[in-house]
Amino acid sequence: MKNPNFKFIFITILSLLFVRASNGVSSISELDQQEAPSDSLRTVKNEAFKRGETLKYRMHYGFINAGEVLMQVIDENKQIGGRNTLHVVGLGYTYGSFDWFFMVRDRYESYIDEQAMVPWLFIRRVNEGGYKITQNQIYNHYKNNVDSDGKKFDTPDNVQDMISAFYYARTIDFANAKEGDVFEFSCFVDNEVWPLKIKYMGKETINSDIGKIRCIKFRPVVQKGRVFKKEEDMNAWISDDKNRVPVRAEAKILVGSVKMDLMEYAGLANPLSLVEKK
Repeated sequence: MKNPNFKFIFITILSLLFVRASNGVSSISELDQQEAPSDSLRTVKNEAFKRGETLKYRMHYGFINAGEVLMQVIDENKQIGGRNTLHVVGLGYTYGSFDWFFMVRDRYESYIDEQAMVPWLFIRRVNEGGYKITQNQIYNHYKNNVDSDGKKFDTPDNVQDMISAFYYARTIDFANAKEGDVFEFSCFVDNEVWPLKIKYMGKETINSDIGKIRCIKFRPVVQKGRVFKKEEDMNAWISDDKNRVPVRAEAKILVGSVKMDLMEYAGLANPLSLVEKK
């Protein structure tokens, strides 16, 4: 990619913790033909989100308001291979005032198995600084492989895509977590399997654009040298409630700092741990 730093930061932020794409959805017919053993997929308890949820974030580059990210769980139930899915769409874009520096117009779409919390279909349409990416990925969790634009790749059990990772991470049970505990799962990105690791750092109450929110703090285990100076140069906070909503993510990078803040929300499955509203 022309600018790998922005791609790496975006993937890392989403893993902690978007107009609707129609191109590639015809691939669902191929998924419907997959052989489906009745007991071969796991069951993940999800109390964190539901259909109709919308999360909107403001992206900052240093002191500059650079753009927004919108994440939506569409209010529909599409079946793939006889299994219910959660249809997630998202949009990431920079403001016009930031486009002169680096323009982003990204859209993503994922169909996530409602019971197993794994993706069946991932669609990516990216325009970053004039560099364009079109990807369609079909996941087969019965055979542990993914078809990425006609090329087959072996994958581990329960591998995630860039968007499903964001939602699966919210279902992880942190009730008995201790400071320093590391949680890990796999994600398929750009035809490679990435091990995503997040370290539990305790609890904090933070001031957000919405108000004071009780949060759980995490530190992604990042790669030194490529984008970050030190492994501890990124932190993230999720709401300390059943929603596990990503509230803030901050990263010190080699060329400045990046911050993502929750600015709006709707359709949450549970009350937000809001201590004081702005």
